[in-house]
Amino acid sequence: MASPNPLRVGYVPEHFSTPIHYAKTHFGLDAETVPYPSGTGHMITALRAGDIDVGIGLTEGWVAGLGKEAAGAGGYQIVGTYVETPLCWAISSGIGRDDISSVAALQGSKIGVSRIGSGSFVMGFVLADQQGWLEDGEKQPFKDTVVLNTFANLRNAVNDGSADFFMWEHFTSKRYYDNKEIKRVGEIYTPWSSWKIVASTAVVSSAEKEAQLQDLFAKLDQGIAHFNANPEESVKYISTALDYSEEDAREWLKTVRFPEHTRGVSLSTIENCIGILQKAGVLVKGAGAGASAMITEQR
Repeated sequence: MASPNPLRVGYVPEHFSTPIHYAKTHFGLDAETVPYPSGTGHMITALRAGDIDVGIGLTEGWVAGLGKEAAGAGGYQIVGTYVETPLCWAISSGIGRDDISSVAALQGSKIGVSRIGSGSFVMGFVLADQQGWLEDGEKQPFKDTVVLNTFANLRNAVNDGSADFFMWEHFTSKRYYDNKEIKRVGEIYTPWSSWKIVASTAVVSSAEKEAQLQDLFAKLDQGIAHFNANPEESVKYISTALDYSEEDAREWLKTVRFPEHTRGVSLSTIENCIGILQKAGVLVKGAGAGASAMITEQR
């Protein structure tokens, strides 16, 4: 029997969402799934506003959001692990931007991001740190940060010059390299497992919602097992219901690994993420919630 108040689960409607689709269609997940194509930063806002109960998004976005608030004040906690492999962020510019032919050319340029605090925003600082642009205490490696909300707006911006580059997941970007809408400048991998599950503090503190949360974990685990056992079904779904070619869907399947059990989080993964975000200037050492305060259960 369906719950009168099902969990509202925010997710990004990309290829990574395939096990969520299976959890609903094959295993009866009793939840309202709410798409957030603009990504993790938007889901943080939605969680804090009470618009959703759970979010499935990028590790760096969740950690950055919690690390800027006092322990317990972030509005959500990290409760599970959704993807164990790193994310490949493709670095893109406009197809006619002959002045941008390498990552080195991006120093001091205008970065396009979906939202402040999103993965696309946070990874800009990680890129700058890796490239040595944050030396001598410099914490603003780019001339401007242009908030553009959607992937389509980001693509348009690098072509009309309102932004010089942006970063987005590789396979989501590849279709637009293939059709010559944007060009690839480089790539950067997250130094941590890429997707986590978070729940609002209201859910974490409610016995009723906790039971629903555990059912969500169980159904996601079933969806992941089905994903692993049925690659051809996944290729068909990704290449017909989502914005990917069959070839790209097959290639992506070779690169991704979901956990057998989604409940729980590795404390060392969160500590590593915090350390790198502090080095990159996204978080301030000694301020905000620590790793143990961000998670509900270690794995």
